[in-house]
Amino acid sequence: MVDIDQILARLPHRYPFLMVDKIVEVEAGQRVVAVKNVTINEPHFQGHYPRFPVMPGVLIIEAMAQAGGLAVISGQQEGDDDVVPLLVAVDKAKFRKMVRPGDQLMIDVVVLKARSKLAKVAAKALVEGELAAEAELAFVLSARGASL
Repeated sequence: MVDIDQILARLPHRYPFLMVDKIVEVEAGQRVVAVKNVTINEPHFQGHYPRFPVMPGVLIIEAMAQAGGLAVISGQQEGDDDVVPLLVAVDKAKFRKMVRPGDQLMIDVVVLKARSKLAKVAAKALVEGELAAEAELAFVLSARGASL
């Protein structure tokens, strides 16, 4: 298991945009299963929607992208901590179930391709075993502070 301290060391995201709470399975460079606990106190629920809070689809994609980035960099060598996976493409995205406060997203990511500077993953977000969303995501691997 990878805890929040290790996630914070690898991803540049911080509150309110960190969307991964922990990693429960890792196959280095191949697969990651991550957890996102959805809570009512997240800022987007103030406006999406006040009387019927639903997690925005774009934030579900972001959670899958952060888990995907962790899957891609999980296979890197020690000392490569300055590599940041930057999302460059979202393909085949589909939303199948609403995600609401109190839900726990289980994000299952499989690395499809990984090269020195590019990677592609297939991601699924599940709630209680039911598919909530899925997408293929592409990343460019960049050094922190570098431009695309």
